Amino acid sequence: MKKYVTTWGNAVSIADRRPENYARDLTLRYPIRPMFDGDRLKITLDNFCGTQPVTISHVYVADSADSGRGIAAETSTPVTFDNGSRGVTIPAGEAAVSDGIRFPVRRGNDISVSFYLGDFVQMRSAVLITGPLSKGYYAVGDYAQSGMLPLDLTRNTNWFYFLSNVEIETESTNRAVICYGDSITSQAWPDYLTLRLFQEDIAHTAIVRRAASGTRILRQYDNITYDSYGLKGSVRFPREARVSGADTVIIQHGINDIIHPVGVEVNPFRPWSDLPTADDLIQGLREYVRQARAYGLAVYIGTLLPIYGWRTYEPFRDELRCAVNAWIRRTPEIDGCIDFDEALRDSARPAAFAQCYDSGDHLHPSESAYERMAAQIPEILLRHKEK
Repeated sequence: MKKYVTTWGNAVSIADRRPENYARDLTLRYPIRPMFDGDRLKITLDNFCGTQPVTISHVYVADSADSGRGIAAETSTPVTFDNGSRGVTIPAGEAAVSDGIRFPVRRGNDISVSFYLGDFVQMRSAVLITGPLSKGYYAVGDYAQSGMLPLDLTRNTNWFYFLSNVEIETESTNRAVICYGDSITSQAWPDYLTLRLFQEDIAHTAIVRRAASGTRILRQYDNITYDSYGLKGSVRFPREARVSGADTVIIQHGINDIIHPVGVEVNPFRPWSDLPTADDLIQGLREYVRQARAYGLAVYIGTLLPIYGWRTYEPFRDELRCAVNAWIRRTPEIDGCIDFDEALRDSARPAAFAQCYDSGDHLHPSESAYERMAAQIPEILLRHKEK
């Protein structure tokens, strides 16, 4: 028995608004590390946040080579849509799932998805992610089939445009775990969790990241200054938690609701009325739990990380964070708490990161902290479907 299981994925959010947010004659190439063996795959190109249709001229999948900028050209295979079309036009707010493509995939052997934008395309549906497995490239010109993107015409990018999902037809025992959140999850810990699966020889699980920087549970910014801070939870979660083959979601979300409001006298887009109570945030998390249960997912929630020293830090914000964390730790409504806060905080000053775990901005963890977060995930969560 086989089924399609998502082996890699991203949220779709709003790219930072700039005058140059249109592109043409551009190749995008994204290396991906598959977690399963399979002989067929399909991809999703997503224009969820676009306000105009986008046309992708052609798409190819190939085995990666030379650290990702290159591919094994002899393996390059066209990805088709709508029963054979090489190109696809995606209306604003919609997504396109490819045909099932015959392409041999082996666990741990990177593949690359390359696609070409021939005419002007609105570059709005995108997400910024980082980590040891999260990198992309863009090149001026049509090099989607080329074995190597030309060095003088290519740059690295951590913006992932349009590509939101790669699914593999694989054994029915394989499954996905979703990591849902904001910038802390769009950074490195999901990648380190993927690497942990290889280190511990957990071969039946994929880690699918659904994270967007700046996002809040309860609010979103409907202005061009801050719309790249992304969509609120009630818009994001029902869509992002629907992942083929997923049976579990890890939620680490809510700190931006606490730190963003500063009052209109400081920032006209960040009124104090946006500041939630602990109960407001808890009700938002409960709505995530309700939606996840409707999708048949086990639910784990990570505690909110320290913020002492962040530029908007105030004791009342930390009190709010601690109240939400207390609920996460004790609630019987979820399958488990992952206590990221306890793992990363300074034992002498629990409102702050331990020194080695602070990236320097006092909000985002350091690289070693992201590795620690990945290690904090219970092994049973990663293995519990294994027979």
